Amino acid sequence: MNKNAFLSLVGAVLLTAGCTMAPKYARPEAPVPAEWPGGAAYQNIQTTADAPAAPDLGWRQFFTDEKLQQVIATALTNNRDLRLAALNVEEAQAMYGIKRAELLPAVNAVGSGSKEKVPADLSSTGTVRTSERFSVNLGVTSWEIDFFGRIRSLKDRALEEYLATEQARRSTQIMLVASVADTYLALAADRENLTLAESTLAAQQDAYKMNKRRHDLGLVPDLDLYRAQAQVDTARGDLARFRQLVAQDENALNLLLGGPVRGELLPAGLTGVTPPKEISPGVSSEVLLRRPDVLQAESMLRAANADIGAARAAFFPRISLTGAFGTSSSDLSRLFKSGQGSWNFAPQIVMPIFDARIWSAHRAAKVQQEIAVTQYEKAIQSAFREVADTLAVRGTVDQQVAAQQSLVNAIAETYRLSSSLYDKGIDSYLSVLDAQRSLYAARQGLVYLRLAKLANDVRLYAVLGGGWQTEPSPGSAAMSGSSPEHRRD
Repeated sequence: MNKNAFLSLVGAVLLTAGCTMAPKYARPEAPVPAEWPGGAAYQNIQTTADAPAAPDLGWRQFFTDEKLQQVIATALTNNRDLRLAALNVEEAQAMYGIKRAELLPAVNAVGSGSKEKVPADLSSTGTVRTSERFSVNLGVTSWEIDFFGRIRSLKDRALEEYLATEQARRSTQIMLVASVADTYLALAADRENLTLAESTLAAQQDAYKMNKRRHDLGLVPDLDLYRAQAQVDTARGDLARFRQLVAQDENALNLLLGGPVRGELLPAGLTGVTPPKEISPGVSSEVLLRRPDVLQAESMLRAANADIGAARAAFFPRISLTGAFGTSSSDLSRLFKSGQGSWNFAPQIVMPIFDARIWSAHRAAKVQQEIAVTQYEKAIQSAFREVADTLAVRGTVDQQVAAQQSLVNAIAETYRLSSSLYDKGIDSYLSVLDAQRSLYAARQGLVYLRLAKLANDVRLYAVLGGGWQTEPSPGSAAMSGSSPEHRRD
């Protein structure tokens, strides 16, 4: 076979080896309702259809607080978990490149030389003989022709694993962004409660000093003095507890950011944090199909689908080619002269006759596909439950905040009236203490409810698939996370 014929064969093989035996992929039906749940807990939810979807809204557009934006940006740069996820994507991309390259022949240039001395008693001429051989060849070695799509199926699996790893990186970023925001808001709430505890302690100490002077004058009994002392000690304990919580919040934030947070970026309190942008979950649960973890599960399902193609191809012959052309000579000086050309061509076909492992591998591939389908459906169901829970909070938290604010106002008025009556000697100090405790607890509860509202907004943004990009998406097509090759079927 001459060189032109060999190259023609290679070209023909490349054109014909384009099919696979993988079953045609069909996305499973989502095992969740098409619409979000309804009921009393969801009545106050705005589901505007034309509002931007969370996956299309960059985190810089959602989080409007400038300090929080800087904190999140620092975390995205320095966080080790996100860095590890990005390295996993690079590794998966390289592995896909290896599998894709197996479709093409590996062309090698090989130069060799040998010199051999044969003693007289072993030589065919009966005399001492020295032989030399030099050659330079260009060719391929054991290149498998993918007639039945085995290698192409393995390449498709590597592609889907790469895409799944990319979706895993996006999920990691979403979790990181949400975790940073949650920790930042928790720090703001604890700092606000710390300020409340400091002011409460100061007020209790003033009340104790006043009662101490009255006690020394014989105007109040010992019981009132001890009750005032108990309030001071309680406030001191709360102050220490909130100092501990603030320190722990800062430590958690430092870990997420990969280093200490600059002091000017820390929030003074929850009231100083600009709330995030309002988003709508829409009217359809189809948005869940764009969540990175759901897309990751679907990519793994496609990979399992490709595995079936590779398992089916194992039942058919495997054809490989080895060939080379070049020049050879017994004299190094004549190696590249005319008439020294050489070539070799060695095709090989392996036909499986009996191998029980092939049948087991095929069955295992089908079971793996069924497992992947189940995991995909479970991912959608879990996502639906997360969004539904978040919507339930969103539909009721405003009412809780309003009720708590009204409670704070009522108890504050109760405390004012109790103090006035006590100062006039009409009521006992026990009523004042009870009103003080209730007002302090109510104010703390209001802070935590406001925190719950903001944290739930962050969670809704995350569970709807937002937070993996900085800028808003130009269109929903950009959010599919798929290349044209990924959607080839």
